[in-house]
Amino acid sequence: MAALGAGIAAGVAGCSGGDGGDGGSTSSGDGGSDGSDGSGGDGGSTSSDGGSGSQWDTQLEVLHGWAGGDGEAAVNALIDAFKSEYPDMPTKFQAVGASANVNLNATILRRMVNGNPMSSFANWPGNNLERYRGNLMDLEADVWEAEGYKDVMQDRAVELCTFNDQIPAVPLGSHRMNNLFYNIAAFEEAGVDPESLNDMPSLMDALDAIKSETDIAPMGQAMVAPWTVLQLWAQVLQSQAGVDAYMNYIEGNGDRQAIVDSLELVKEIQQNYITNDASTSSFTDMGGKMIAGEVACMHQGNWLAGQFRTDDSFNFEEHWDWIPFPGTEGTYGYHIDAIVAPANNPSPEETIAWEKFVGTTDAQVAFNNLKGSVPLRTDVDSSQLGDFIALTYEDLTSSDRYPPTIAHGLAVTPEEMGNCKTAMSENMMGPYDVEAAADALLSAVSN
Repeated sequence: MAALGAGIAAGVAGCSGGDGGDGGSTSSGDGGSDGSDGSGGDGGSTSSDGGSGSQWDTQLEVLHGWAGGDGEAAVNALIDAFKSEYPDMPTKFQAVGASANVNLNATILRRMVNGNPMSSFANWPGNNLERYRGNLMDLEADVWEAEGYKDVMQDRAVELCTFNDQIPAVPLGSHRMNNLFYNIAAFEEAGVDPESLNDMPSLMDALDAIKSETDIAPMGQAMVAPWTVLQLWAQVLQSQAGVDAYMNYIEGNGDRQAIVDSLELVKEIQQNYITNDASTSSFTDMGGKMIAGEVACMHQGNWLAGQFRTDDSFNFEEHWDWIPFPGTEGTYGYHIDAIVAPANNPSPEETIAWEKFVGTTDAQVAFNNLKGSVPLRTDVDSSQLGDFIALTYEDLTSSDRYPPTIAHGLAVTPEEMGNCKTAMSENMMGPYDVEAAADALLSAVSN
């Protein structure tokens, strides 16, 4: 209970400035009750009670943060596929709030503290699971070994889903973090060749050209929450100083001058090349501006492709395209969504069936094609995936380096991630204090 209480405190600490989500598109609504009363909310999708003679005795209750946009479409496809496979199982799938994993994590922790866990929940594995230490169900024998998932899942996914000598999660999909999406017409109007963008100086020159040659905002940067700033900084650091500098930083051995230099570039971008309404805009707002031709390019995880996919008038390689974030060629910025099972599980048999299903090819293709992410199974036929997703899937299996995301909990603990977000919200979202931000970032991971 003490560990869970600390997890709640760390989660709240990570909300400075508002989190705004984990990369899953969210709606403006609240997705139903946030479940803070222990009920799990009332806005979820619920199936029949299983009927007389069903082999399933208990309702499967799953919490997730995908409330709207590509996330909602993807999770609904996953749910529909599961219900087709298990039509007699009583289920309740609940989207918790519109702030994605901030509200979700708080609800999960509250219910664990109250002795009222759900069957399973969507979350990030890796260090993010520290908040739930000692309160997770081990799925290794009943799911991983029973289905042979260690043999078909990417090794990194197996490693990240292993926590505290157990495997409490099944990976659902992976997002690549180091993307630069661009509006083809905007780049052409400015005379920018995307293939020439291979480092930070060339990117800055391109932003300057777009600013001087067009009326389009050079870059879309959502700043309603600090995670997007943290995420951008991580890419700039890797581009300018290399992946090793980034890995040294998250391991507590950061080069302060490299951090200062990369923060100076983030400051320059945000002060000179983004929209005037950035401070009140989410990344989905910015994605809409890019679709409308008001923004020339954006850095985001590849969930942005999921948003683009929902607009039939904005097509891959016709209206939009992407390149690796300049200076990160050969790198796959690593992020995972997973389905996690808590201990003291209220529906162990139903939960095991659900977790097994999450790891199937059908489940991973149904979800990831709509989410803009890629399956973690290594045996998926890429012809089952959309064009952009198929390209990303190839990169998932063939890149040289796989630095884990800092803004989404794989690379750092919840407390450290919260402190990194606070460093950004207090020093890098206006007014700017690069030196203070560098010190705060170094302090955040010093333990």
